[in-house]
Amino acid sequence: MLKHRVFTLGLVVLFVLSLLPSGSSAAPPPKVDFWLTILHNNDGESDLINLGSGLEDFGGAARFKSVVDRLKWQAIHGPPSQPGAKRGVIMVSSGDNFLAGPEFNASLDKGIPFYDTIAMDLIGYNAVAIGNHDFDFGPDILADFIAGYTRTQPPYLSANLDYTGEPRLQAFFDQGRIARSTVVKERGELIGVIGATTPSLRFISSPRNVGVIDDVAGAVQAEVNKLEGMGVQKIILISHLQDIDQDIALAGQVTGLDVMVAGGGDELLANPGTLLIPGDAGSVFGPYPIIAQDGNGHDIPVVTTAGSYGDVGRLVVGFDKAGNVIGIDDGLSNPVRIAGDDCGGTLPCDDAVAPDPEMQALVVDPLIAYLQALATNVVGVSEVDLDGRRSSVRAVETNEGNLIADSLRWQATELAPAFGVAVPDVALQNGGGIRNDTIIPAGPITELDTFSMVPFPNFVSVLENIPRSQFKEILENAVSRTQPGDTPAGTGRFAQISGFRFTYSASGTAQVLNPDGTVAVPGTRVLEVVLDDGTVIVSGGSIVAGPDLTVATIDFLARGGDEYPFRGAPFTTVGVSYQQALANYIETGLGGVISAADYPVGGEGRISLVP
Repeated sequence: MLKHRVFTLGLVVLFVLSLLPSGSSAAPPPKVDFWLTILHNNDGESDLINLGSGLEDFGGAARFKSVVDRLKWQAIHGPPSQPGAKRGVIMVSSGDNFLAGPEFNASLDKGIPFYDTIAMDLIGYNAVAIGNHDFDFGPDILADFIAGYTRTQPPYLSANLDYTGEPRLQAFFDQGRIARSTVVKERGELIGVIGATTPSLRFISSPRNVGVIDDVAGAVQAEVNKLEGMGVQKIILISHLQDIDQDIALAGQVTGLDVMVAGGGDELLANPGTLLIPGDAGSVFGPYPIIAQDGNGHDIPVVTTAGSYGDVGRLVVGFDKAGNVIGIDDGLSNPVRIAGDDCGGTLPCDDAVAPDPEMQALVVDPLIAYLQALATNVVGVSEVDLDGRRSSVRAVETNEGNLIADSLRWQATELAPAFGVAVPDVALQNGGGIRNDTIIPAGPITELDTFSMVPFPNFVSVLENIPRSQFKEILENAVSRTQPGDTPAGTGRFAQISGFRFTYSASGTAQVLNPDGTVAVPGTRVLEVVLDDGTVIVSGGSIVAGPDLTVATIDFLARGGDEYPFRGAPFTTVGVSYQQALANYIETGLGGVISAADYPVGGEGRISLVP
């Protein structure tokens, strides 16, 4: 059946499917048969305690569960939007359900079930989309994550992933615990839920042998068709495509969806009068929901949340008996912030909730204790503020980036004899692997700080015999997404470097790669590359003949992450994570002191940009 949808504004939004001729008796307005409350969040990313410094009274899994429990009760037992209609509620996540960092390191030390799994199990999800960060530790850790559920066991969904190359995930797929789509039965109604994952997964995470289908629209449409063939008339997409604009574009390529719940972009959608987390008022991306059009020009509400357990989205949609969306309850549809205690002291706090005691005891309190232990282990002192802000490390040289790149080269040099590899000439660290997104002030540097800076399961690796021509291509890749108009923009491939200096041009051509890492469009941005000992590798954009290079980096890049074109070159992992290398370098390599002379604010001119 072809669904017909139109949305307008109002407390309870309804529309008339047809108008009778003038003078005829007016047809009664369409009647909502079923009100569905869709509770949702995305990008929880292991922020289980609170929203961080200055926002300790907001967010956190324990308060999040309290709010979700209240909203679930209100969805069924609260005042009805339209008397006589059935009411139901589902809870979904749109991916990135955990993230590398000190909090998740606590989970790895603890073992199955991970703290994030316990939290999600207690919250109670009906379906969970698979995000890119869910693969950051590889398929086995994702399998461990899923295995930890003991109560709810929600299906993990993605229509465009294939698990035949990963036996543990395939076993979950065979059991239905991983699926392309699922059907939730709520109050006697069948609700189809489809998942989707960014096709960039293979470049930005570590899915190993998981297959990625680039045609997301085709994969989603196939699941819509399958569900409709089963008689399911209410269909929701939960996707992790990295930003909501991707979902809006996808909407125009499919038909049959009723609601889209996006993830990965952390966009804040809110309507006037919504209580927001302090500081968020200037960050509203658009209204809640945004209305997109599908392939037939029909309206689809698209929603997302800002992530980090800071709010829970609540979309209340009304279906008629045929499964058409004919209304949105604007009075109830909005993100609901997670606030507790005194909300910071001076703010309105009518929405404050107490933390759920079980979540507090099983998840939050153990994490606080773990982080306090890390925070007491001082590994050194910095004479200078260290800039690890996302906007910096992904675009320009920073002193924190230099420090981390130097630690890779130092650690690889120290261990090269034991592993029978050459001492590295240079080192590279992608900005996307630096995660603290803050300026760390001068003063003591703790083990917790090192985990905040470099939290992923990346290991120091050495690649020998890299031709100079290939090294230039690697640098071209690093600067291929730095200028306005580059597509896609804002990736983490920008390199923080050690052992050399280079100059690149803003007006040069951005390199474009084929899927196998070979060059489709040569880049002309890299102009000069000079090693610290004065050896010239590139001059005037041309390669200077000479010996191959030995490169220290992390195994994520060595395997082609962020499209670094190492193209399967053999590499040796030296058994130390990049977090351990950083801590070791500060303690031993620098004698416990990060000096302002060695690591000045803004860096020391290793990377230069010219017009």
